[in-house]
Amino acid sequence: MLGSLRDLAPIIAVILFFQFGVLQQPLPHVLDLVLGLVFVVLGLTFFIFGLEMGLFPIGETLAHAFARKGSVAWLLLFAFALGFGTTIAEPALIAVASEAATIAADAGVIAATDNSMSGYADGLRLTVALSVGLAIVIGVLRILMGWPIHWLIIGGYIMVVIMTFFAPREIIGIAYDSGGVTTSTITVPLVTALGVGLASSIKGRNPMIDGFGLIAFASLTPMIFVMGYGMVISQ
Repeated sequence: MLGSLRDLAPIIAVILFFQFGVLQQPLPHVLDLVLGLVFVVLGLTFFIFGLEMGLFPIGETLAHAFARKGSVAWLLLFAFALGFGTTIAEPALIAVASEAATIAADAGVIAATDNSMSGYADGLRLTVALSVGLAIVIGVLRILMGWPIHWLIIGGYIMVVIMTFFAPREIIGIAYDSGGVTTSTITVPLVTALGVGLASSIKGRNPMIDGFGLIAFASLTPMIFVMGYGMVISQ
């Protein structure tokens, strides 16, 4: 808990500085703020404890098991399912997809009905989840084959720039933000554990060099896929 308080201290200091030093206003609803802060500290503490106790070990254990099994097909299927499953459950993605549907309806991109907005939000979530699943498959193949990560990343961002010129303006910002929301609370620990576990299990691979980078793919491919999604629904 002390560690969580230490991690949150800079954020609290920034808020207090601007509230009292710049705005020179008292804090509204002090009791609610203190209670909310206590909940955040407790939640962060339990979340980190849960990661260290459950998600990281199970991710590495599964990666070691698939490496010993020696089946590339099962490993790639597991990688896709892990990326898809964790992304579709991301709370941040659910929130962004819902907000994007509301904005799209207000802008006249889609009909302002519950069915249209629900379909738009679900389509956005599925698109992002599929893209992250594919990203994890590419990242696992990179670890297996020893491909240099920088060429894949450079090629991906070149594609992002090219698609930006052709995608509808309304979807570009959402596409860029989609790359960030996929690397959130659920996806990051499991995907990181998978990469490090695989790189530790395969002869000739270095966990420090080959074990990381899956998150970079997971934040890159949603930008491409969501812009493609926007181009399709705008037809």
